[in-house]
Amino acid sequence: MELFSDEALAIAVPIVVYWVYSALYMALGHSVDKYRLHPRQEEDSKNLVSKRDVVKGVLLQQLVQAAVAAAVFTLTGEGSSVEEAEDGGEVQVSSSTSYLTVARQLAVAMAVLDGWQYAWHRYMHLNRFLYRHVHSWHHRLVVPYAFGAQYNHPAEGLLLDTLGGALAFLASGMSPRASIFFFSLCTVKGVDDHCGLWLPGNAFHLCFWNNTAYHDVHHQLRGSRYNFSQPFFVTWDKVFGTHMPYVVEERDGGGLQARPLTVKA
Repeated sequence: MELFSDEALAIAVPIVVYWVYSALYMALGHSVDKYRLHPRQEEDSKNLVSKRDVVKGVLLQQLVQAAVAAAVFTLTGEGSSVEEAEDGGEVQVSSSTSYLTVARQLAVAMAVLDGWQYAWHRYMHLNRFLYRHVHSWHHRLVVPYAFGAQYNHPAEGLLLDTLGGALAFLASGMSPRASIFFFSLCTVKGVDDHCGLWLPGNAFHLCFWNNTAYHDVHHQLRGSRYNFSQPFFVTWDKVFGTHMPYVVEERDGGGLQARPLTVKA
């Protein structure tokens, strides 16, 4: 695997994107306090893990993620260079066909990843052993923040994120080059869902019902048995009756809050 090959970039770029995008949110500081879903001080008073340990946990998950991705690319032996004909000439593929193919692959990958993560995420809440010893790590972040998006128990990070991503990649048939965009999109979406900010004009809030406030409800005690869907759609929550609606409203003392609404029987 060459240093700047598509495979190497597909491994490295999402990790770089994670820390850069998280840093942008953290750099906003007090200027966006009126859009926070929780008071800033609650990041320290309510959360059950230090930010230092969160960084260490995320780096460990990303190391495992990189190793698994390298193994998948090595085993599949796929490249995204120009295709060659039998006589050694280059095969020209029209841009429109190529873009339509990539769009279809991205749609398949998103659907596969959503289904995989919903099933395991919900099961980890239903299984007391898995919740207590594995998934509860992520819920130590009662008040989520941007760079805590990938803070999980190593087993959960491997099962939900890393293997789920590998399955989506293989099922969709996308190239390593297309996967650079897909995994970067997954990364940005995950960071955004945990940033704790309801910023006006946020493209993810406009395009997805599964967004920052939706996932914030899941991190609340009242909503912990609802809103399991991640990272893109709310489909499986709707299908299996685990969808909890909410309203974003002004919070006493300033800022905003995502208030869960009563679930209809």
